[in-house]
Amino acid sequence: MGDRWSVEVDRGVCIGSGMCVNHAPDGFRLDSARQSHPVDAEADANERVLAAAEGCPVEAITLTLAGTGEVVFPPEE
Repeated sequence: MGDRWSVEVDRGVCIGSGMCVNHAPDGFRLDSARQSHPVDAEADANERVLAAAEGCPVEAITLTLAGTGEVVFPPEE
């Protein structure tokens, strides 16, 4: 069984660009206020969700390993 990620969107940072939906349409939705939110709080680790996080122009998406909380994205500096 592969890794699972906890997916969070900081709605105070999100600017509603929709890039996350373009990269991972099954993983993210924009609400009526054009704020992003994950479809599910946890997702199987996959390239589309990672691309959505990496493509967010304001880094509003955080991915952590479910269970451990180890940060997957954004990388710790």
